[in-house]
Amino acid sequence: MSKKCIWFLYFLLMFAAFDGCGKVSSGTEHAPLYEEVEDASEYIVVGFLQVGSESDWRMGSTNSFKNTFTEENGYYLLFEDAQQKQENQLKSIRNFILQEVDYIILDPIVETGWDAVLTEARDAGIPVILADRSIDVEDKELYTCWVGSDFEKEGQRAGEWLVDYLQKQGRSDEEIRIVTLQGTLGSTAQIGRTAGFAAVLEEQENWEMLEYMSGDFTQAKGQEVMEYFLDTYEEIDVVVSENDNMTFGAVDAIREAGKTCGPEGEIIILSFDASRAALRAMLRGEINVDFECNPILAPKIEEIIQKLENNETVEKVQYAEEQYFDTSMDLEKIIKTRTY
Repeated sequence: MSKKCIWFLYFLLMFAAFDGCGKVSSGTEHAPLYEEVEDASEYIVVGFLQVGSESDWRMGSTNSFKNTFTEENGYYLLFEDAQQKQENQLKSIRNFILQEVDYIILDPIVETGWDAVLTEARDAGIPVILADRSIDVEDKELYTCWVGSDFEKEGQRAGEWLVDYLQKQGRSDEEIRIVTLQGTLGSTAQIGRTAGFAAVLEEQENWEMLEYMSGDFTQAKGQEVMEYFLDTYEEIDVVVSENDNMTFGAVDAIREAGKTCGPEGEIIILSFDASRAALRAMLRGEINVDFECNPILAPKIEEIIQKLENNETVEKVQYAEEQYFDTSMDLEKIIKTRTY
């Protein structure tokens, strides 16, 4: 695709991005606007909008895209860290449209609020590929396809694992008191994992969900919410934590409260993501089980872009391959094979 008036756009966007104090007004760290390449038409230019850097999973995702969409592979990557703010992603999409990128890859912070800006991208003839999280729009043709995890299946699998685990422990008929550390409310991962686990919960007459509360996928907030749970409820049997970083915070709170968790502890811990750090925590006996959410999506998306370049059709929904890990497995061997 030809890049018209690159230097004009460069200066225009630089002036637009800075306010009178010389600070970036959107709060994002803007990638170079082609000034480092002599001829941008030699590359497939990809604009990638990342949620932030709130978790180990997110960093693994970012590295996957940066390692895949390289100049050596024929791409020029414009990367934006939205710092957990949807308004930053909206501004960045419009910047990408002005820069006439070839493709936009969006990992949306929340599901709603995208119709207008994606209509602008479609009108500009720029395909939008969704990664990880999904969106809720009236016109599904506003995006080309979505690649990510089956979050509801992850949550359902967690509930089924707990049913089986309690049966093996001889606790099937006991009253089981549960709390859930939810991710960012309105995000696809939060909605799916909460719904999937809830479907299993509804079938268990002796399970009680004491409370749901968001920990925003961060360790600090996860610890804060877990401290509240421990102060509020005298007995907690199970913690469902919708990502590893919140789990780390929850474990810290449980320890500081003088309680124990994990296979030999008082509180059963179910986590999501299956990062190396979480599997090491499992080896230390802090987590019972972890349900994988694969962040290495860039290679699959790169295949999709190559198909689109060849005018081939692509499937609208494409799931990543995933599994779960618990203490019955050879975790030390598994950790060595993990890339995040």
